[in-house]
Amino acid sequence: MVLQSLSLQLYSVRHALDDDLPGTLARVAEIGYQQVEASHKLYSRGPELAQAVRDNGLGVPTYTSPLVTLPGREVPDPQAVFAGARELGATAVIDTYIPEEHWTSREDVETIIEGLNTAAVAAAEHGLRVGYHNHWWELEQRFDGRTALEVLVDGLRPEVVMEIDAYWVAVGGEDVLALLDRLGDRVRFLHLKDGPISRNNLEQQPAGKGKLPIEAIIAATPQVEAGAVEFDEYAGDIFEGIAASFEYLRTRTAATA
Repeated sequence: MVLQSLSLQLYSVRHALDDDLPGTLARVAEIGYQQVEASHKLYSRGPELAQAVRDNGLGVPTYTSPLVTLPGREVPDPQAVFAGARELGATAVIDTYIPEEHWTSREDVETIIEGLNTAAVAAAEHGLRVGYHNHWWELEQRFDGRTALEVLVDGLRPEVVMEIDAYWVAVGGEDVLALLDRLGDRVRFLHLKDGPISRNNLEQQPAGKGKLPIEAIIAATPQVEAGAVEFDEYAGDIFEGIAASFEYLRTRTAATA
């Protein structure tokens, strides 16, 4: 079993993007990536991102933005978010980071559920889906023996999808394959990084260089539409890191094999 497609989460090369956005996307394409996961924050800087995406023939299956309004959390205008996603050709808008302090109670989770469900209804008017991306705390936090992430999924509209960061699932103390099995078809996107399974971002490694059972994860998720290489940080040269991940994953990806 192989991935249907492979992206690079552009957060991985954010520092290079700050210095030279067109040159960075050209370099990403030269490595071999045919897709990227872009953010509304990056898109909002101006037309440079959309132009560079077009110039390099890149697809953008997923687009990230805050969607759920919470105390102290700035959320952009949803209509602007959905318009940006549509311009880049995305099929889903993913809320990728709801901080740990917003997961302390069932009431917290209900608030997030309401926010994602509301966003999903609005997104559907633009032909888009809404999704959520986990970190470790949604797995560590439990209510009546169940992870907060699964409590979240229970309350979501059926069209809301999950972008599962497999590494953070493991850091959160869960068996990645068992969780993926429980979530089933709800998982439509994956984030793939590797390492010693620790919270130290600088210890993250290219796919295939750490303890994560990446081949088994791919085999267990045939419904996944795109896997995305991501580094929160990297102790080496980030372009060497994303290239190493690409080399490992390209033979495990239908579009690049």
